[in-house]
Amino acid sequence: MAFTAQDVKTLREMTNVGMMDCKKALVETDGDMEKAVDWLREKGLAKAAKKAGRVAAEGMSYARVCPECGVGAIVEVNCETDFCAKSELFGSFVKDICKVVLNENPADVDALMQCKYADSD
Repeated sequence: MAFTAQDVKTLREMTNVGMMDCKKALVETDGDMEKAVDWLREKGLAKAAKKAGRVAAEGMSYARVCPECGVGAIVEVNCETDFCAKSELFGSFVKDICKVVLNENPADVDALMQCKYADSD
C-alpha cells in the first residue's frame, strides 16, 4: 500500500516521532497507520532500553501551592537535552505532574507512577 507525505505528517503529529522514523514505520507496515503506531511503540521501547544508562542533565523544576488548602508541591523532571527542556510540551508535562502530586499526594515516585494522569490509560 502506498502512502503520501501527508500520511507521514499525520503519523508524526500523532506520535511526536521524527519524520524519518515515521516514514520508515509506514514503509515497514505497508502504509497501515495503526500498525505503524505499534511499530514505532515497539521501536521506542527498544531505544529506551539502550538509553537507560544515559545521563539526563537537563530538565525543569516547578512549584505550586494549592490556594484552598495551602499545601505545596515541588517536582523536578529531567531530560537529556536543553531542546526538550525548553519545549512547551515538556513544560506543560512538568506542570501537569505537579498538579497530580498536589491532588493525589503520592508517597514516592512508585506511588506517583500509579496515579491517573490526564488523557492517559
